Amino acid sequence: MKYYTTDNLAAAVALKDIPQVEYAALYEDVKERLKDENCHVAHYFARAEQNELKFYLILLDDKTHTVMITSFAMEYYDDIALPSLTALHPQMHPFEREITELYNVEFDSMPWNKPLRFPFNRSNRNSTMDNYPFYSIEGESLHEVNVGPIHAGIIEPGAFRFICNGENVLHLEIALGYQHRGVEHEFAATSNRLRQTLLSESIAGDSAVTHAVAFAMAVEKLIGNKADNNLDIERCVALELERMAMHIADTGALCTDVGYQLGQVACEALRTVTINTTQAWCGNRFGKGLIRPCGTNKPLTTEKIELIRRNVEDVRRRYNEVKEDIESSPSILARFEQCGLVPKAEMLRIGGVGMASRASGVKRDIRSSHPYAAYASSIEHHTIRQHDGDVMARLMVRCNEVLQSADYILKMLENYTPATIAKPDYTTPLQGESLAIAMVEGWRGEVCHVAITNAEGEIATYKVKDPSLHNWMGLALAVRGEGISDFPINNKSFNLSYCGHDL
Repeated sequence: MKYYTTDNLAAAVALKDIPQVEYAALYEDVKERLKDENCHVAHYFARAEQNELKFYLILLDDKTHTVMITSFAMEYYDDIALPSLTALHPQMHPFEREITELYNVEFDSMPWNKPLRFPFNRSNRNSTMDNYPFYSIEGESLHEVNVGPIHAGIIEPGAFRFICNGENVLHLEIALGYQHRGVEHEFAATSNRLRQTLLSESIAGDSAVTHAVAFAMAVEKLIGNKADNNLDIERCVALELERMAMHIADTGALCTDVGYQLGQVACEALRTVTINTTQAWCGNRFGKGLIRPCGTNKPLTTEKIELIRRNVEDVRRRYNEVKEDIESSPSILARFEQCGLVPKAEMLRIGGVGMASRASGVKRDIRSSHPYAAYASSIEHHTIRQHDGDVMARLMVRCNEVLQSADYILKMLENYTPATIAKPDYTTPLQGESLAIAMVEGWRGEVCHVAITNAEGEIATYKVKDPSLHNWMGLALAVRGEGISDFPINNKSFNLSYCGHDL
């Protein structure tokens, strides 16, 4: 089986250098590779190329730190069903579902070939949210509970269909795709690189820095312009500030759901300090405007460095007190421990990533498995894991990562001397007929951006994978056997992105 082997630091690869294989060979190889927990899929998608449909598969080997790329093709109107990899490895389900939804490709024995997003350019216009085929179970003692798609609070739209026996959840199915934003299409619809950068910041508002860094990395690979060390450090400081802010916010949200008001108000205050620190740096609490390709308009100054260090030290100290209070509260432990269990084996099967997977014992973290920026040079990342896979484990991963992120920021800024950093580059032509992959470990988990250029060096296809694409299935598994009243704390313990899914 032929792959083009690269890593997360390498430049873009010419399309002509990516092997094209037969699907039968790819099927047999991936069937075996995905049995190894060190191997998982970063992306798998199709695009129309001339008179054929070209499929690209990107595999990650976490042990060897390599990225493997291959492809296969089929006639655009070929009605032969491809053997489904989802039937063997459930982590493939969102990719095969999207390919079917966009191009009407059939996958034989696919166990869950339902609409994924209802995008504007789907092949079957008769497929709508109104006729989404929710799973059902017959039984006199069973009843269905529908939540959404309009939420009473500020959460984005999604439909949750519970099948319950009394108060116990037997099954949860989550249907998303209500936002129809066409984000990936918009990247290819404009050649204005500043507009593309603004699009990347808007993929998921709570991960603006993460997605903007991924886009900037992809562009830099297509330009052949690697970010200098100072720019790498400043980007990683921003990423860790974002991680701190969101993990602290989620800690407060979990405290809210079990009536622990002290933890709630303390975390609200600490999150405010953290995002206000980002605002003092770049003018926006969520880091918009900070990350730009090849440079920055908001370099750190001596004054800003001192402000960040002072605030991070203070937040770390005070948040650690909240963590200790949570760990010593019998009422909180009674609600969180052994609730919403997702075993390691199940998290591996669904391709779980990020904080949620690490809470189940999966050692999956792009900062260590496929390092980039400062994680490939000045920061040796040590992955934090828990093994119980319950709400408490997911909270403890968050708590420990906040403290770790604070330590990383302080270490990166300890001897950091501000220097002249280049201004952003919005004009240098991109390498034509090439593919660039950029992976970043956001606070939710693994983000993967893939850019493919045409002969003129314009982005022709842009694909985004947010960690929520895999982890929504983890939430559905977590609530099985739980009381439906515990859904809120399970939901908050994952805190997945609706807009990150609804591209």
